[in-house]
Amino acid sequence: MNTPGDFSRSMISDIPANLDSEEARHFRNTIVRFPEEAIYIYSFLQNRMIYADGWSEILGYDDREINMLTIVNITAPEYAPFANELNDKALLFLLGKTENLEKYSFTIELKKIHRQGHHVPLIVRVGVFRAQNGRVTEIIGRNQINHSITLGKVMRYAAYGPEKSEFEEELNKNLFQHFAISRKEKEALALVAKGYSFKEIAGRLDISQSAVEKRLLPLYKRFDVKSLSHLLTFSYENHILP
Repeated sequence: MNTPGDFSRSMISDIPANLDSEEARHFRNTIVRFPEEAIYIYSFLQNRMIYADGWSEILGYDDREINMLTIVNITAPEYAPFANELNDKALLFLLGKTENLEKYSFTIELKKIHRQGHHVPLIVRVGVFRAQNGRVTEIIGRNQINHSITLGKVMRYAAYGPEKSEFEEELNKNLFQHFAISRKEKEALALVAKGYSFKEIAGRLDISQSAVEKRLLPLYKRFDVKSLSHLLTFSYENHILP
């Protein structure tokens, strides 16, 4: 059985992008990069990075040297097991899809280790950049510094796409062993914190009450809490809720 990260690690290399290539120059002219953001595009067909921009600004690595294996390896230790397994499960999910692949992505909040040794809080969004014949061929990662987030021991993530509910539920099922919370779970929890009942939350989110319970009740076991008030206290203490 694979350990977390084995599947995605088997598909990446330490080969950096050739930024003098026509393809890389095209990306630089067409892809907008925001302040305090670094971007990569990785090709599974070429088994290498094909574009990198902004890495010196946020993590101290030159764009011509940064590679996919380094990006994976500089995840802060407390976030690495979850981040690696999330990558695995997301890729495995996408392997089972053949349509609208470019519309799928996921986000995760974590810390990366700067070349000088300090930790940098990031919101990372990884999406399908290109697909051919129903297969993912390239992914794009946008890594944005976010000084406003306070990261605790609970991992925060979200999934997006045409079948995002199925995507997120699959991730929830496979990542249950980790201290993690999805966007949908956090959304429901935030409404609980505002005093809404499960029935009222169902109405506001336009879902069934049983769907609300399906989002919230598993958190009791995951975070080892005994009541709703205990769950809210845990959420504030671990910066899940502001």
